[in-house]
Amino acid sequence: MLNGLSTGSSKGCLVKRLESADAGRWDAFALSSPQATFFHRFGWSRVIQRAFGHRCHYLYAENAGKFAGILPLVEIKSRLFGHSLISTPFCVYGGVVAEHESVAALLRQAASSLAEELAVDYLELRNRKSAASSWPTKDLYVTFRKTIHLDHDANFKDIPRKQRAMVRKGIEAGLEADADGELGQFYGVYAESVRNLGTPVFAKKYFALLQEEFSDACEITVVAHGVKPVAAVMSFYFRDEVLPYYGGSTAAGRDMKANDFMYWAVMQRAVERGVRLFDYGRSKRDTGSYHFKKHWGFEPEPLHYEYYLARAKTLPDVSPVNPKYRFFIKAWQHLPLPVSRTIGPWIARGLG
Repeated sequence: MLNGLSTGSSKGCLVKRLESADAGRWDAFALSSPQATFFHRFGWSRVIQRAFGHRCHYLYAENAGKFAGILPLVEIKSRLFGHSLISTPFCVYGGVVAEHESVAALLRQAASSLAEELAVDYLELRNRKSAASSWPTKDLYVTFRKTIHLDHDANFKDIPRKQRAMVRKGIEAGLEADADGELGQFYGVYAESVRNLGTPVFAKKYFALLQEEFSDACEITVVAHGVKPVAAVMSFYFRDEVLPYYGGSTAAGRDMKANDFMYWAVMQRAVERGVRLFDYGRSKRDTGSYHFKKHWGFEPEPLHYEYYLARAKTLPDVSPVNPKYRFFIKAWQHLPLPVSRTIGPWIARGLG
């Protein structure tokens, strides 16, 4: 079905489903395209299939034997959250990456056709930048990205005064950061952190697969007070960017400002690796994490998620700020940790 598509100025350009043999060409295109993000790497398809069992439909446009555009798509069937096609679930960015708008339109058309063929409720493209389409969009999320200096003192001075005081409290508390942290230490801290937020945790296997698949780009930082881990984060590197992605702290770390200290340690580590851009990631508007990142001197940039409604009549609202999930969140916060770690992964696999 997809191989026959071509339109107007994209004449001669064909949309195809990616075969694993072409994974290297996919990644080479993603690496060379300024529009692409870490979440466009082909390795995400392997991780998602192995960790959650979801079907991946990776589409690419080819012209004269060369890649002209890519669109990673994952199909999620969930009894709790419905049937969707997303670019890309479990990731904050996604969407079409193309050399020309005509190619982007071709990939978008192929994706909507696939959504109809699979009879999903909706198709979601998690664009970082606005797309030239008439599809409905949501402005629930923003991202925080900032160029950093190759000098620790300059970066420290760029942090607003009140937030610098929080970092200093962590230093004065005797916290220490290890950029070669262990997965078990990270998972223990992270599982407690997300339970306290009322969010189901992913299985430890998922993080092990991320570490394995992106061994060239994945780093775990563990912050400890003495021998006790009190904060941890899994960060990803892509080109000259660092993305501290999955992170959190324990209740014990809160008073010591372990989170503030941890992100400062990640920034220092990034500078040592020659990184120039710090990506604080996605937050919902006017939430705690949103204000935390603004207090670091980062300015919010709107994310332009767009939707094609196949069977659904309204835009999806699978979000903790949705009032219908309020009772669930409050109840989850009081679950014993072993229980949350047992049943959480079953729910989390469908959240996307």
